[in-house]
Amino acid sequence: MYPPRVHCPDKVALQALLRYTANWLDQNRITASLMTIPKPLTITCTDGVKLAATLYPAKKLATGAIMLAPATGIGQRFYQHFAKFLSEQGFAVLTYDNRGIGESDKHKHIMRNASLQCWGELDMPAVLDTLKSLYPDIPLHLIGHSAGGQLVGLMPNSHQLHSFVTFGSSSGSLRNFDWPYKFKAHFYMNCFIPLTNLLFGQTQSQWVGMGEPLPKRVAAQWQKWCNGQGYVKTEFGKGVTRHYYDDLTQPSLWLTATDDEIARPQNVDEMLAVYSRIKAQKKSLNPTTYGLSHIGHMRFFSRQCLPLWSIASQWLQKQTA
Repeated sequence: MYPPRVHCPDKVALQALLRYTANWLDQNRITASLMTIPKPLTITCTDGVKLAATLYPAKKLATGAIMLAPATGIGQRFYQHFAKFLSEQGFAVLTYDNRGIGESDKHKHIMRNASLQCWGELDMPAVLDTLKSLYPDIPLHLIGHSAGGQLVGLMPNSHQLHSFVTFGSSSGSLRNFDWPYKFKAHFYMNCFIPLTNLLFGQTQSQWVGMGEPLPKRVAAQWQKWCNGQGYVKTEFGKGVTRHYYDDLTQPSLWLTATDDEIARPQNVDEMLAVYSRIKAQKKSLNPTTYGLSHIGHMRFFSRQCLPLWSIASQWLQKQTA
């Protein structure tokens, strides 16, 4: 005969405590998960123009915060997988659309008046200010794709950057392109841009696989700078009366691909000459070295080029240490 089962209040309390602890852990796991979900933001520039942006919080303790500056006419969605990768490496990342691009303001007056210069003097500083307000106590970095690296010297707050990495950033000078790409580039810059600007009031870049439609003055300025020498330097003393290219001394990594038909070695050197005091390290990426068929001017940020992404993240981690 078995002894009668005795009710044990301590056992009941222990079970309740275990249930409470399990629920608390589940809730905190959910909370932690929510804290790392990308968050849409709206950034207001000093002239009132609103930019669409997305914050990718670091998935572990943030050691640095990165502003991801896009190429001409490329929306922030293009960089989402790269931004998620960086967040997994311990970086908070802020992506955005320049005015007239993606989900940022596209009112008629913006599409008429936006320029590359506006992107560098107004949009990029507003994004960096937002990043600094979110992460005031950790180093701030920039990763710039093409124009995103070329325009850094127009930012009045660029001195707040701890370091920056560029991919495909160069002067884009047409005279240094190789044939037959030089013919295509001249046609696009000197025929397609002025013609579609005249007919449609904007450049229909999407028709030739060059990103989104470009505001009229963005494309016109792009055409002028690429027909000149030194990209934005073409505008110094004219449209650009104040810049910070000669003030920047941060470490920077300039990545290019050997099969990039735009960022040719001569054009990279031309752009670096504009950053007269920058501490620049250059690295050329050969696709075959990494088991890739192509990198070009755009593919670095696609998932196919995942083997390349650690080059940027590890270099930034060294600057942060």
